[in-house]
Amino acid sequence: MSISFSKIAVLAVLSSAVAITTGCATKRATSEVVVAPLGIPGGQVGYNGAVIVDNSAAVITGAENLQAVVYFAFDSSEITAQAASVLNQHVSLLNSNPAAGVVIAGHTDERGSREYNMALGERRAQAARNYLAAQGVAANNIRVISYGEERPAAAGNTEDAYAQNRRAELSY
Repeated sequence: MSISFSKIAVLAVLSSAVAITTGCATKRATSEVVVAPLGIPGGQVGYNGAVIVDNSAAVITGAENLQAVVYFAFDSSEITAQAASVLNQHVSLLNSNPAAGVVIAGHTDERGSREYNMALGERRAQAARNYLAAQGVAANNIRVISYGEERPAAAGNTEDAYAQNRRAELSY
């Protein structure tokens, strides 16, 4: 009888140890970010990285002929003359279609922490947003999102790849 009692006691101790270490509900040590695809095909309304854009076919067609990427210098969110030139094309489209919405997604290269890159991507998207708003585009029609380093345009760790990844993308 003492052998079966000791087996039961050992099993109870082991079961308790497993229950204590795994727990019924565990709190994750890190957060998870779920990101939807950036593009919405052919004028559809849909989930677009936490924001919804609903544009007419004319706006989407007009946007197809515009350069949709603005590039930034290393560790910068400053709008350059070249970036302003690209954004001015979007100013024309958006001002001639006052109900049109645009999503600006900020991106970074892989250098820096994830948190820093998310913040830098946000600053880049906000800089493009602020430029458009300063040119008369309705600020409430501009949505921003940061993907940080999560969606590189170019793979690799060369300066050319880094330069292609330091960007803000406009989508309709």
